[in-house]
Amino acid sequence: MIRLFKHYIPHAVILLWLVDVLLLGIANETSWRLRADQIGIDPGALTDRLAAHGAFAAVISLSMVAVGVYGAEALRSMRFAAARLLVAISLGIIALSFADFLIGGQNFWRSTLAYSMAFAIVLLVLNRLFLGGFLGTTAFRRRVLVLGAGARAQRLRVLGERPESGFVIVGYVAMSDSPPLVEEAISRGAIHNLTRYVENLGVSEVVLALEERRNALPLKDLLRIKTAGVHVNEFSSFLERETGRVDLDTVNPSWLIFSDGFSSGRALSSAAKRIFDITVSLLLLLVTAPVILLFALLVKMDSKGPAFYRQPRVGLFGQNFDVIKLRSMRTDAEAAGAQWASKDDPRVTRVGKFIRKVRIDELPQAWTVLKGQMSFVGPRPERPEFVAHLEEQLRYYAERHMVKPGITGWAQINYPYGASIEDSRNKLEYDLYYAKNYTPFLDFLIILQTLRVVLWSEGAR
Repeated sequence: MIRLFKHYIPHAVILLWLVDVLLLGIANETSWRLRADQIGIDPGALTDRLAAHGAFAAVISLSMVAVGVYGAEALRSMRFAAARLLVAISLGIIALSFADFLIGGQNFWRSTLAYSMAFAIVLLVLNRLFLGGFLGTTAFRRRVLVLGAGARAQRLRVLGERPESGFVIVGYVAMSDSPPLVEEAISRGAIHNLTRYVENLGVSEVVLALEERRNALPLKDLLRIKTAGVHVNEFSSFLERETGRVDLDTVNPSWLIFSDGFSSGRALSSAAKRIFDITVSLLLLLVTAPVILLFALLVKMDSKGPAFYRQPRVGLFGQNFDVIKLRSMRTDAEAAGAQWASKDDPRVTRVGKFIRKVRIDELPQAWTVLKGQMSFVGPRPERPEFVAHLEEQLRYYAERHMVKPGITGWAQINYPYGASIEDSRNKLEYDLYYAKNYTPFLDFLIILQTLRVVLWSEGAR
């Protein structure tokens, strides 16, 4: 994987994206030449169109990121990838047409955009048919040797068997006399020289997956392997990199303290984040004010009670604040006390079902962002009643409050809506990853991919 601004991106995804960008430029150039030939004009020099080709490739590729073209499911299924590609390219073409209309430019003719759309779809699908087959082979995956043969090694085996996995496990070494869960593991005693064994297998990374590390760390072996130029990684760090989440089953306070992350040098990033929040929240409130007022009226007509509701939530450093949303439930929804939302929740009104599905009920939260109590990106704020219970049940739950809560977040785009302790635990793993690895780049990815959640109602409840 490549670490870009503290966030890991698989090599296969980077390679696929780079080829996609090149093919998008080719599609746009081919369209221009085809149209120029049809109307009998000189196409001109290629250098005169490089900026237009770059803009075309940038907008379409950003749209592809936003709708999940480079997600795990798209890498597994050609049918899924083709469907998302069609949506992404269509959205990108609409955006380019609208932008060209606003600025009164002549860079993107409707005819050339139509041709570009057709060429792009064909070329990008062919890219996945040809390149996708190679990306799934071991030639494009890191070769990993696992030191351990217990439950942790078994977890790595399952992770490595995923089609979208960026690594292949070439062997397991049982480091103790305990009966191995991984049957093909080789006993450490059967290997005379572990460093030479690693070299013979062509290993690029060794992962330490011991069940008990006390007095069991093979320090001499690890030192020799490390000095031989092979990357040595610890189990929790490896899982964090490969899954985009902090594994609560294996992390301990010392790992959180000494591992990279939770950087204090965020003054500039925090200032930029706040400027972005103020600018976008003001713009969003101005643009969506008619929509908010319209649905506020519909909420009032659909059921008795106020159009908006306030609810206390836990924010930065555990401080409470009131979140403002359009009311989507009956006013007596919690007559029996606070409770989780559920699938097909009978408390949701008719209008409420729609505004929850398309996220219109979230729009008034832009006011909370403007006031500085929330950000656009961050862990979703929970209710004080739930937080008190979750902090008792889940380790490190309080650490998610070390960053400002958000309307969208890393957990929201990676995990479906859940309303249980187990769901909260899974979302906490993503929230901790965000808090640990926050950068403006990660915020940008989250904002882009929120479009996928809205379009396909992933997580809406």
